Amino acid sequence: MMTTMQTNIILRSVQLVAAFLTITFMHEPAVAQSKVGTTAAQFLGISVGARPIGMGGAYVASSEDVSSLYWNPGAFAQSGKTQFAFTNTEWLVGTKFQWFGLAYNIDGENFIGVSLTSLDYGDEDVTTVEFPEGTGEKWSAKDLAIGISYSRLLTDRFSLGGTVKYVSQTLWNESASAFAFDLGLLFVTDFNGLRLGMSMSNFGGDLKLDGKDLLTRIDINTSLVGNLKTEAWPMPILFRVGVAMDVVKSDELKLTVAADALRPGDNEESLNLGGELGWNDMIFVRGGYKSLLRTKSQVFQREDLQEGLSLGAGLKYRAEGIATLEVNYAFTKFGLFGNLNTITVGVAL
Repeated sequence: MMTTMQTNIILRSVQLVAAFLTITFMHEPAVAQSKVGTTAAQFLGISVGARPIGMGGAYVASSEDVSSLYWNPGAFAQSGKTQFAFTNTEWLVGTKFQWFGLAYNIDGENFIGVSLTSLDYGDEDVTTVEFPEGTGEKWSAKDLAIGISYSRLLTDRFSLGGTVKYVSQTLWNESASAFAFDLGLLFVTDFNGLRLGMSMSNFGGDLKLDGKDLLTRIDINTSLVGNLKTEAWPMPILFRVGVAMDVVKSDELKLTVAADALRPGDNEESLNLGGELGWNDMIFVRGGYKSLLRTKSQVFQREDLQEGLSLGAGLKYRAEGIATLEVNYAFTKFGLFGNLNTITVGVAL
């Protein structure tokens, strides 16, 4: 039985979801005030996990696996399991995006998680005016985020949680770092498994590059040295709210449909739609579409958007009494940048 306090928390959470949906789709932003390109650490917005990507990023209310550490830290307690997973994506223009997550079941109600996100831009030769073919040195760039999460089941249908993470960006000899927070909740109704989810990501400090390459000699006749000033840039705050429901659920087949409304701090509102069809909880096919309704801006019109259609598939194998192994694949059509492939391997204990 739920206590009065737990009931009030759930009702308040549902009200927040409804209010967010209302604000997202009824608010008319000023077209001339586009905030595209005004935040740092854009890698924090790269989707994690082949299953969520295959569903078009409509996952804030679908997530109950370890990838919830990214999508909705209030949801991974719903799984009731200890899980870990590794995701690899051959990202844009030869970069590599990787993510690792571990969710641990403490006592059936309390769960903790650890995640690592990495975007590696690779190495390139250092060239100068004097040495256009290269100096023999290499320069590189890398983005990194390390998060610690906590999620709790307040009832068998309602959970919430949060993440604190250290975010770092490195560009050769310059670097910037800050801390950020994620919050999320998930409410599972008794109507066909209808789920309501909401999350806020990347609320934290600003990032400002600093390093030895910014030092410059003020006067060639003296040893006086100055430091070039760089601007501080905020984190890409992102609000998500979504719904998911099992529209077909039998002993053999389960069809889940989902929709997420997104309100980023550096872009305009959009909608992600997706679905998953599972057979015997063993074989899965998925499809989705991202960035729907993003048509108001004069900066990015529909034809300028690169992300859109995504497809995916998955296979789950249970070794009774030992563990469950799951392998998922996602294909993303990314316009001028070509097609992206994502593979995730996960284990649940």
